[in-house]
Amino acid sequence: MVKPALLVLAAGMGSRYGSLKQMDGVGPNNEAIIDYSVYDAVRAGFGKVVFVIRHSFAKEFQEVFSAERFGGRIAVEYVFQELDYLPEGLAVPEGRVKPWGTNHALMMAADAIHEPFAVINADDFYGAEAYETIGAYLKELGGSRGRYCMVAYDLNKTLSDNGTVSRGVCGVDAEGNLTSMVERTQIERMPDGRIVFHDGGADEPLAEDTPVSMNLFGFTPDYFAHSKAYFPEWYAQNRGNLKAEFYIPTMVNKLIGDGEASLRVLRSAAQWHGVTYKEDKPALMAAIERMIAEGRYPRNLWK
Repeated sequence: MVKPALLVLAAGMGSRYGSLKQMDGVGPNNEAIIDYSVYDAVRAGFGKVVFVIRHSFAKEFQEVFSAERFGGRIAVEYVFQELDYLPEGLAVPEGRVKPWGTNHALMMAADAIHEPFAVINADDFYGAEAYETIGAYLKELGGSRGRYCMVAYDLNKTLSDNGTVSRGVCGVDAEGNLTSMVERTQIERMPDGRIVFHDGGADEPLAEDTPVSMNLFGFTPDYFAHSKAYFPEWYAQNRGNLKAEFYIPTMVNKLIGDGEASLRVLRSAAQWHGVTYKEDKPALMAAIERMIAEGRYPRNLWK
């Protein structure tokens, strides 16, 4: 059975957080969120981790997150996302400084990944259950094409106490497959207890258990070819918008809409943890301490 790979999107600088948050210590021995992600992936049977980074901090990143750090338990590779890494014939529009988005970052790994793979954000703490669930699904895919998956969380377990969040709100059919994914911004819990989003109009309520995406997807390698083929079309449509980003949900929605792929929604009842804002860090550190006390993680991950 082929071991799946883990693709970690770590090229973002985290402007709201104010530093390279993917390298910030949150564990008792200065472990980063990435350490817990890799640890959970190793336990779930993943065989390789590929980091998407940028040249501007590559030396610092590679010195920290090396195969030696993880005790040789998993193979480690690095690929790079840069603004001018575009398909042949395309150029960076004048004035464009914003990165091209998560699906562009994913595309950078096309030459490094040839097996089913999961993709995650570097700054999200998904929990062991999520890796076990998606790992088991990916191991069953083998040489399949167009059968993808994602782990969806209950919205009420993905909020921040320190500001609004953006989430991909998922529509799911009776068979458990994704029908749509709509990005909702400025989601928060109101003083009266309701969860609402403020997308440019009146407050719209969302149910507590609304399934949302936290960018934990599972794909087979054919996804790279679909992305490469569609990017020029997306680029042509969005070239004039210097802030437009080619998101994973953009590509997923197109493939589902065109009938070229299906995506199974794997529900998780777990609490998501992350550092959307700098003020979120103490709560995450406290949660890790609780999980260590419960025996879910060792105090020193890589000892």
